[in-house]
Amino acid sequence: MTGGTVRRSGSTARDEPGRFEFAPVAGVLVREWALFRRNWGPTTFAAVVEPIVYLLAFGFGLGSLVGAIGGYDYIEFVGTGIVGMSVLFSSMFPGLIDTYVRRVFRHGYEGMLAAPVDVRELVTAEATWIALKAGTYACAPLIVAMGFGLQPRPAMLLVPLVTLVSAFGFALLGIWLSAVVPSMKTMDYIISGLITPLFLVAGTFFPLDALPSWAQSLAAVNPLYHCVELVRSAAFGLRPAADLGHLAALLAFAAAAWCLAVFQMRRRLID
Repeated sequence: MTGGTVRRSGSTARDEPGRFEFAPVAGVLVREWALFRRNWGPTTFAAVVEPIVYLLAFGFGLGSLVGAIGGYDYIEFVGTGIVGMSVLFSSMFPGLIDTYVRRVFRHGYEGMLAAPVDVRELVTAEATWIALKAGTYACAPLIVAMGFGLQPRPAMLLVPLVTLVSAFGFALLGIWLSAVVPSMKTMDYIISGLITPLFLVAGTFFPLDALPSWAQSLAAVNPLYHCVELVRSAAFGLRPAADLGHLAALLAFAAAAWCLAVFQMRRRLID
């Protein structure tokens, strides 16, 4: 057994086409919860504090120069955008880096697959766990923004759902890429060439109409843009038709990322 690949006989492998059970998914989630309880402090601190620092730095630093955007104070505008940034960072990086480390260095998935757990169930459980954490962490900047003038609205109760769906898709994207890269060094290409553009071209810190038309077109296929738009709709006023379009885009992104992640992880772990 080399390179973090599991080759199992038919007596132990659960790789039956079309089979998916929720009990193995729940089992993996329980295991993740037990591991999380041991060292939740550092992980939670970094995931919550970093976006808040961004919020305060940009909200008060640039806010004093920019003023209002679309009739809202800049700290309100950027506060809702940083919710999306937190979703991206808190889900994409664990999906990419943590999954790679577990598969290649710790061989953590070998025992799970012999439990038996199918690759589909493993990928779903891992992405769900990452999404639960990231979706929760991402609400922190919104709560802080309320302390600086953002008016609470009943629709804001939908924000955790938006962050959960978005984080699920980004976690799956990270898991897929973790099974694509040949080494950890090559992750720099993904961080600089994919995550950074996703982060910047999403309307997080400035409205997209300030960008060239080609950049606005790219933003339309950026899942983070759709996440940010939904968060802002919840904070500033719902737009049912547009919001359904953004939600559909996020669901399509998550479905495509799930298929890619399952396919590539199966190649790494079983084939």
